[in-house]
Amino acid sequence: MKVLVYIETKEGSPVQGSLELLTAAKELGETLAVAVEDKDAAEKAAALGAKVTVLKTGHASEDAQTAALEGYIRETQPELVLFSGTQIGKDLAPRLAQRFGAGCVTDVTAIEKAGEGVEFVRPAYGGTVLERLAVSGPVQFATVRSGSFAKPEAAEGSVEEKDAPVAAEALKAKVIDAAKEIAEAVDLEGADVIVTGGRGMGDAEGFKLVEELAALLGGVVGASRPAIEEGWASRAHQVGQSGKIVAPKLYIACGVSGAMQHVSGIMGSKYIVAINKDEAASIFDIADVGIVGDVKEIIPLLMEEIKNRK
Repeated sequence: MKVLVYIETKEGSPVQGSLELLTAAKELGETLAVAVEDKDAAEKAAALGAKVTVLKTGHASEDAQTAALEGYIRETQPELVLFSGTQIGKDLAPRLAQRFGAGCVTDVTAIEKAGEGVEFVRPAYGGTVLERLAVSGPVQFATVRSGSFAKPEAAEGSVEEKDAPVAAEALKAKVIDAAKEIAEAVDLEGADVIVTGGRGMGDAEGFKLVEELAALLGGVVGASRPAIEEGWASRAHQVGQSGKIVAPKLYIACGVSGAMQHVSGIMGSKYIVAINKDEAASIFDIADVGIVGDVKEIIPLLMEEIKNRK
């Protein structure tokens, strides 16, 4: 099977989810990788063994990326095209699938060989079940949740630049200027450690304990929807169905009850620690370690122990 990986880039670097796709592709067969415009990011992906083609379009819009990728896919004829499950990936994959009359599976967490093709595993019904999907046709498209595969080890790769001019009629929108939002500074999707605070933190002062624990662990602060609505953190920190889908190595839920909308956004986490004074809280059903007690008492003790071990 020939698999094409789209290397999504941001400020001269490939996004973490794109690099993980290289591992998934290698397990399935022959791997190709493609980036648009960003040679610096392509070279970083090549350092992990990827053979990357950089398409030079002269434009930065998603219209230009879609048109350039369409041409490259028709030229190379892969059987499977993988995108990271970011906003851009979720925009590009279905647009391209429509142009090829192909199927597109989103939010994939595993890809398994099945006969001559593959089966995709993805969460459904708010993450309460996992469903297996197979797509027919000469080419398939999928977006993959970050954290589903390991980042590949360093290896020798290559970078090739290719001119991919885009017809003027293909550009429905043009990027005039780009403003950096605060959300861009909060990398929940790429974080190895996330400490999330919920309603159980009590107030803004209590929520600062979450920030202190995250800083001590070198992690990122997350927040449940109630904490966001109370104004204890900006919406850029929201974890869950209506926020960011995350898959860190360590997820610590502090005062989070475990509503389905939140749980479905953290199921890809490798290790979950939950702290809640309600021993019947739903978050304990998915936690690897559950601590029953007052978060305002437990977090300081936890930080003290971490400092001692450091």
